[in-house]
Amino acid sequence: MKFGVYPAYIGGQDVTGENPRFVHTITARALIEETFPSLRLKRDLDLGIVDPDTAGERVVGACVVADEEMAGRAVEAAARAAVEWRRVPLGERIEVGRRIGERLLEHRDRIVEILVAEGTPKSAAEGMITGIPFTSWSRETLEWCAGQLEFRRQDGEREMVLRRIPDGVVCINPPQNAATVNALNGLVALLAGNTVVVRAPRGVALSCMYVMREVVAPVLEEAGAPAGTVNAYCGAPMLDAWLASEHVDDIIYFGGSKKGLEFEADAIAAGKKPILELAGNDCCVVWHDADLDAAVETITQFFLNSGQICNVPNQVVAHPAIADELIERLVTATREIRPGYPDEPGVVLTPVLGVDWFFGCLGEALAKGAKLVHGGRRLEVDGSPSSTGFFVEPSIVRVEGLQGARSLSVVRDETFFPLLPVIVPEAGTPDDALLEDVLAFVNSNAYGLRNSFWTTGAATIRRVLDGVTNAGNLKINDSHSGFLPFLPNQGGPGLTGGAFGEASHPMLRTTRLQGVSILRPAADKEPAS
Repeated sequence: MKFGVYPAYIGGQDVTGENPRFVHTITARALIEETFPSLRLKRDLDLGIVDPDTAGERVVGACVVADEEMAGRAVEAAARAAVEWRRVPLGERIEVGRRIGERLLEHRDRIVEILVAEGTPKSAAEGMITGIPFTSWSRETLEWCAGQLEFRRQDGEREMVLRRIPDGVVCINPPQNAATVNALNGLVALLAGNTVVVRAPRGVALSCMYVMREVVAPVLEEAGAPAGTVNAYCGAPMLDAWLASEHVDDIIYFGGSKKGLEFEADAIAAGKKPILELAGNDCCVVWHDADLDAAVETITQFFLNSGQICNVPNQVVAHPAIADELIERLVTATREIRPGYPDEPGVVLTPVLGVDWFFGCLGEALAKGAKLVHGGRRLEVDGSPSSTGFFVEPSIVRVEGLQGARSLSVVRDETFFPLLPVIVPEAGTPDDALLEDVLAFVNSNAYGLRNSFWTTGAATIRRVLDGVTNAGNLKINDSHSGFLPFLPNQGGPGLTGGAFGEASHPMLRTTRLQGVSILRPAADKEPAS
């Protein structure tokens, strides 16, 4: 196996446990080419029936599966390290963050190779891993967050400090669809003075464990961080154990809105801080004076990973004056998006897990008057139509009118497949009134991850800035899905982040505000000159 076997990393040591079990990574190419034989091979490897050395290039690595005892040791190790790590000067912790960003770039090719083997298209994997050191781990982001951790003010002889204190032990439960990048985003909590436990999902554990063991852990060890500052293991979700643990303070939870909001209530009842990164159902508005070429480029980001990621424009509101032209351009661009193996250049589509859900939403939309303008078929990896293909053709439906649009599931709910609704408000409404209707539509979205607007009008931009309140991120004439330094990349209100949802810098969300006043004894004061 090219990448070997990764044990759990607990308390600064590699841990396999007694009678270890393993989960093996079979390449996505093998699973697409020979699905059932590859699934049988994976089963037999995981059961120990087949020797991995005989499996050839289809198997790239494996991870030890942690049991409850190992998971408990991980949070205990984090708790033991918490006090010492918190006392490390902030500047030294930020330097650790800078080095982690550098080390990610040094390991970029190997991380990308593993992500591609797990099924992430190569272009997407390269963008994610190259981008992280310049966005959530960038100098601009880390320095700004560090600047929020302490403010000092002198009032006569009284010194006053407003500071943010690390919460303690932070557990990260990343999602199956983007485990490594989200684990890294959450890991920034480390730099606020928290210790961290990362649970790598079993289906995509190899890339996550590689990053934690080969990138993060060595940097911490070189910096002299206490053992247990970061702990990582592959395993089943341990949410109940985390909620019951006296050592756990915060849990960064990724998942669907329904289960996420239920978890939020459970976490609060258990005295834990839930930090939710749930669903997104983003809106992209294209006004009559928009740069349509740029708008089309950002809208087609929806089809990345076949729409199975959160930070993409799930629905478009098109001004009626340009709707026909915009849709025509979208169809032209979408025809160029084809299936393929994830290791092939330019591929962005991935196999769709919820095919029945896709056809159910499409059928409902058409039954309620929407018009299919492109797509609607299952495809094989070579792009040919098939009733059994793993891929779904990028699809676009036109929905007439804002009123009633959210009666359609494809507009109302977050979807995880490539079906894009383009909503066209009724023509004839004056632009000022129409803009108010559109803003009300955007703000009434139950989700709140991102929204983007495309317009060249200064007055329209001012009204959008004043009027849009529902979004962790608001983009105006800028890439909807793109990550930027300094700005948070995740978080939002409503079904995206729960009752406490907002744009989220984990370095700040995993801290709490404390006010301090100091009147020093006379002996501590410097003598007057």
